[in-house]
Amino acid sequence: MSNSLSSYSDLNKAITSHNPFDRSLVVRNHDIWNKSFPDVSSINAHVSDAVFQAIEQIRAGKRSVIGITIKAEKGLGKSHLMSRIHHRLQYEVDSFFVYMSEVDYGDLDRIYSKFLNTLTSSLKQNGNQSVMQWQELATTLVNEVYKSSYTPQELIKRFPGVLAQHPKIIDALTAKVLKLKSNIENPYLIQAILWTLSSEKVSFAINWLAGRDLAQSQADSMGLPNTSHDDKEAEAFQTVCQILDLISDYRTIVICFDELESINCNEQGFTRAQVIALLAKDIYSKIKRGVLILAMFDETWTQQVKVVPQADSVIDRIGEKKFDLKHLNSDDVVTLVSHWLKDFYHTNNLTPPHPVYPFDEDKLRELGKEKPIVRKVLQWCTDNWKLPGSPEKKIDPLHKVETAFNKELTALNNTIENYFEESSIIADAIRLCLLTLKDKSVEKVKIDTIEEVIVKNVDKGYLNFRIIGKEDGRVVKIVVAVVQESSNRFVSAALKRLIDYKTFDMTRGCLVRAKDVKPNTKGKEHLDELLSSNLGGEFVKLNVEDIKPLLAILFVRQACKDYEVSEEEIYQFVGQSKIAVDNYLIREILSDPSGQIPSGLIDEEYVTETQSIQNNYATKEVDFMINNLLVKLGL
Repeated sequence: MSNSLSSYSDLNKAITSHNPFDRSLVVRNHDIWNKSFPDVSSINAHVSDAVFQAIEQIRAGKRSVIGITIKAEKGLGKSHLMSRIHHRLQYEVDSFFVYMSEVDYGDLDRIYSKFLNTLTSSLKQNGNQSVMQWQELATTLVNEVYKSSYTPQELIKRFPGVLAQHPKIIDALTAKVLKLKSNIENPYLIQAILWTLSSEKVSFAINWLAGRDLAQSQADSMGLPNTSHDDKEAEAFQTVCQILDLISDYRTIVICFDELESINCNEQGFTRAQVIALLAKDIYSKIKRGVLILAMFDETWTQQVKVVPQADSVIDRIGEKKFDLKHLNSDDVVTLVSHWLKDFYHTNNLTPPHPVYPFDEDKLRELGKEKPIVRKVLQWCTDNWKLPGSPEKKIDPLHKVETAFNKELTALNNTIENYFEESSIIADAIRLCLLTLKDKSVEKVKIDTIEEVIVKNVDKGYLNFRIIGKEDGRVVKIVVAVVQESSNRFVSAALKRLIDYKTFDMTRGCLVRAKDVKPNTKGKEHLDELLSSNLGGEFVKLNVEDIKPLLAILFVRQACKDYEVSEEEIYQFVGQSKIAVDNYLIREILSDPSGQIPSGLIDEEYVTETQSIQNNYATKEVDFMINNLLVKLGL
């Protein structure tokens, strides 16, 4: 920004060309990890300071675990505070950060599995060393074994060469680490964590750590067993405990639970807030070194959390320290707005006549007397961004939906891999967009309703929903199964049900999947039958670019209260923008089946072979550090 004041001509040109407040003001999961909003550290500093003090107490060995509950009404800045905590921790060397919110909770009856997925995906985010937190942990393990000081970047860069020279190096490293970590019951956890140092295997390793089965050839190449346990929930919690136990040997782990308000309940009748409070209690009892933070409305605390079973035990842990966020005052409002405008003017290399130009500071102070929430102030700025004396602008009622949709879609460019393997989330996105087409005709099918497929317990988790409509005067019942799992066993089980037209009341089965179905398996036999002229089923290829807009609108719907948009407005936007009707997935599901297996499916066997070939042709010139590492391993 220049030192002298900018001309009004230059200022006004910038103001009319861009409104810095005209964006979604809702803090979402991806905003926590990316610095999407200017942070005014003085606002609610009493809470963030208390969190950092708690972390310092643990670092100093004065405490092992501290539970903190933050109470505030919607829009007062709970998620902004979480983002502040994360970005402060990114500058510190001994903390890991985990964040769970609206998009992560899903099926409350599988909360351990959902938290395991959140834990593994959070640790994929960069720590303070500009690599995944998983890779920081793996490097720490290697350095402890050899009393060395390699950086993660050194190990990641050189691991292809080591693997090329000695494919069993991960096995050898795992054995060395396990001699120091006798408390780890599952040795394969160490093996998978060390595999995160391989740029070619890191995604597979994290998928395995998240409890997902790998293609058998991939699992074999990494020496990782696919699960054979029936009780996935119990296994997930054991994995969570062991991962947290391992991390606690080296780092203070900060776990945040946000957006606990929901009308959904689990099978026992517990709300989301109650389920998470009980989960946090369990984690508190297992963790060796960490801070647990729960953010919720005040009424959620009093009406839900304080009445759970074992309430005293829960409150003693997660409510050990409780803080209320404060409403803004006049000084806060002026500071908040000037902080946002500082970035705007700096970007445009301009110096305004006063920090809140083009707003009137007196008007902002009047707004502050109402003790507003942060979002209300920023929304006021959005609506009143104009040159002094200009007439009011008309606002498109669907503009908020469009802004929210674009925010979610942009975020998915970086986060899509977190959801592409999640069959249930993909199914929910497809289902929502089909609901927006109710009573409309697409590919000659007039959609009457979308309904759940009622099944027995043994059949749960395989078939997602049923489309009922009319095609050429005939009733059609299309049952859709999204199957992104790699396990041949799971794929076979899903397809076995998808060809049972009578039991599951369908006239057509539709498989949605990005991967191939392996030959010489029961799944392939069932797929051939599904696509035969006898059943006339369909195999629709799942593509990243096709599912992204559907996921984006699903996430807007899930956060519609935060975005302050209605379901009706969302449906109108989907219709106006043709997100659903022009989508390849939607049209393929409803179109006449081709009876063919689509081309271009992901072949996980091929991926493994390609990586093996790449490893074989990796550089033969291993530098001194790698030779030294091999010598230490005795190889």
